[in-house]
Amino acid sequence: MVEFARYYLGLMRDFFSNIGEFFKMLFEAFANLLFHDIVAYINNFIFSSSTFNLLDWMLSFLIIIINLTFFVFLGLKLYQWISRYLKFAKKEIEKDDLLEEISFLNQKTIELIEEKNKILALKVSNLGLTPEEQSKKERELLEEELEKPRGPSRFVKLIQVDEEYANTVTQIRMKEEDMISMKDMVTRFINFSASRLGLFYDRKIISAFFAGLAASKTMILEGISGTGKTSLPYAMGKFFGHDAQIIAVQPSWRDRAEMVGYLNEFTKKFNETDFLKAIYETTYRDDVNFIVLDEMNLARVEYYFAELLSLLEMPDLDQWWVDVTPDSQPGDPKHLINGKILLPQNVWFVGTANKDDSTFTITDKVYDRATPIEINTKAAYIDAPQTDGVIMSYDYLQDLFRLAMKEHPISLGTLDNLEKLDQFITKNLKVTFGNRIMRQIRNFVPVYVACGGSELEALDFMVSRKILRKFEALNLPFLQDEIEDLSKLFDRLFGKNNFQECQTYLNTIKKQF
Repeated sequence: MVEFARYYLGLMRDFFSNIGEFFKMLFEAFANLLFHDIVAYINNFIFSSSTFNLLDWMLSFLIIIINLTFFVFLGLKLYQWISRYLKFAKKEIEKDDLLEEISFLNQKTIELIEEKNKILALKVSNLGLTPEEQSKKERELLEEELEKPRGPSRFVKLIQVDEEYANTVTQIRMKEEDMISMKDMVTRFINFSASRLGLFYDRKIISAFFAGLAASKTMILEGISGTGKTSLPYAMGKFFGHDAQIIAVQPSWRDRAEMVGYLNEFTKKFNETDFLKAIYETTYRDDVNFIVLDEMNLARVEYYFAELLSLLEMPDLDQWWVDVTPDSQPGDPKHLINGKILLPQNVWFVGTANKDDSTFTITDKVYDRATPIEINTKAAYIDAPQTDGVIMSYDYLQDLFRLAMKEHPISLGTLDNLEKLDQFITKNLKVTFGNRIMRQIRNFVPVYVACGGSELEALDFMVSRKILRKFEALNLPFLQDEIEDLSKLFDRLFGKNNFQECQTYLNTIKKQF
């Protein structure tokens, strides 16, 4: 045993001696590198430079400057790496401390809830109830307690909406003077916007807007800047007694999260957007609502709005659920069911779009699902009488649309001519109407006629914006004969001077040949 102890002590002495030698050699190596060898380098340079000529001196100074620059750069990089590491380590430590504090607070919250439940149970026991009644009362109190939100909700803006409408009656009670026809509503809006807001609109544009509401839940107002694209839905909101929600689209929008919001996994709070709040508020209302996406083509519409475009195409209205969060929690907003909001029927999405170099092109996917209206000129001044807006329910507006389709269906002759036009364009220009566009035309034309327009004028409006617009993707210089034949076909099917907007569009194309 003594021999082993002597051996082990000798082993430990040699081991630690080797460690000491290692650090000693390491220190000596640094000393040589930074002090002794530098002196030797300088002496060697002085000795060698005694034979340098002018060119050697110039080259030596150049090499010295390059080497010094390299070592300075290396030192700065090393300093940056060390600084970044220290900052990262500090943030990680702070994050760990914050998570630990959150965990501690959660535990304290649980303890306080348990203590509160015990106090409630004690109060019940002092009421003199029988054991069965006491047990029932305790269950009721426990259920009430569980239904209450635990701490602040992860939705701030939506909870504010719940509180605003908590004791509010939102059912619309229309007055007799507000139960007007589509034609009278167009006239009333034009007079209202002129007398109350100082905004002037052409009757054709307003008729197309109301007809567009019947054709699609999405509308696009496009044209040059300053012609009143944004002010039109703004005025509509004032006219119907509920301000339109104007959402400014940002160029950074890339997906639905920019528009609807997202759950912050770290804070467990939902980053709510004004767009989400606007949708949620419509779930409380029975009137007509407009949500405006101002300058919608500053970002790619088919990226951030794609999900809603597809949702609005679903025939089953009970399936119009907008996904918000993957789960539901106590304290969530009242109309958020299983993390989803059922999009109501009384809301329309109106996008404004400028046509310039700073914007993206709106794709066919978006155009096909929306009703586009071009506003390129300002309407003339109107000396309108003082006119009030209307208090109108969504159901009454839908009844007006249904009545228009019943009283002003598209004539069989017009449908037959539209079929011939479709066959010609499909065969010669490889562009087809499609079922979606035909459905929109069938809804648009009767309402436009009910607003005071003509059937051919409405059809001209839709064909020029829904069909001829697709010609922009064609190689038009090679289709001169087909374009000329199409112009003649319009005159033959619908009469000369009837399809003015389509003929104007074709004449614009001809000038490019």
